[in-house]
Amino acid sequence: MTAQTLSLAPEVTEPKPNPKRNTANVLYHALMILIVLIWLIPLIWMLSLALTPNDVLKTNSQSLLPQGFTLSNFADAFLTGATLRWFLNSTIVTVITTIVTVVVCAMAGYAFAKLPFAGRLAVYSLTLAGMMVPKEAMFIPLFMMFSDINLHNTYLALILPRIAFPLGVFIMTQFFAQVPDEIQEAASIDGASSWRIFYSVMLPLARPSLIALATFTFVQTWNDYLWPLVSATKPAMFTITTGLASLQGTFSQSTELGSLMARGIVGTLPLLLVFVFFQKYLIRGVSMSSGEK
Repeated sequence: MTAQTLSLAPEVTEPKPNPKRNTANVLYHALMILIVLIWLIPLIWMLSLALTPNDVLKTNSQSLLPQGFTLSNFADAFLTGATLRWFLNSTIVTVITTIVTVVVCAMAGYAFAKLPFAGRLAVYSLTLAGMMVPKEAMFIPLFMMFSDINLHNTYLALILPRIAFPLGVFIMTQFFAQVPDEIQEAASIDGASSWRIFYSVMLPLARPSLIALATFTFVQTWNDYLWPLVSATKPAMFTITTGLASLQGTFSQSTELGSLMARGIVGTLPLLLVFVFFQKYLIRGVSMSSGEK
């Protein structure tokens, strides 16, 4: 290669830094960090109180750092009272509700997106209309219906109202609608039935959306307070949310604040673990269901 050839090569110029853009990025990240810190302050304070002996908290409960150190509050959360029973109730209700909801929404979404049948658009529109109805508006008819069949204070009463999840049907329908029809046609040519296509072809493709739906359902069911408060009136059927609320009396706040905060940490831990382990699937599933690649 001659010197003349080298001289004709285009010069590569590095892009000039944009001070305004860099400043905007710094301000944006600083704002996000501030929002995260504000969100974490209640959790940090709750953990600090849970690690502090109750005798110390009688005189000072305003510190963000533990005053002393003890794990007895966490031991009390499981060994005394009905906290373990409430935790078990929430686990049973949430796990069963999540599994059934994901199965029902996946099957409904596949049917609405890929299986032509009479009245499909009308049924789908009615299903989506359910998203416009506040769940609180359904409390009175649900309460009366379950009272007539004596289902209150049972697991079924806590699970059944959650299974009908129009948003979940919408998420799964949007995902399956984006799957090319050629995939389904190729499976049909190979002799696969509609059920076989759904189970062996569509579900593996929909795994991120299924995990996102499962995460939404798990969080909403675990955090649900109003319906368990209405339906589960016996202490033995309390969930963790209604059980913790029943402990927030004057006695608990004045003499056993550390134990109360430890129970709050125990009740929050499953949600934190779900987000830590399934965060990437949650973001990917929402993106795929919205049409992004």
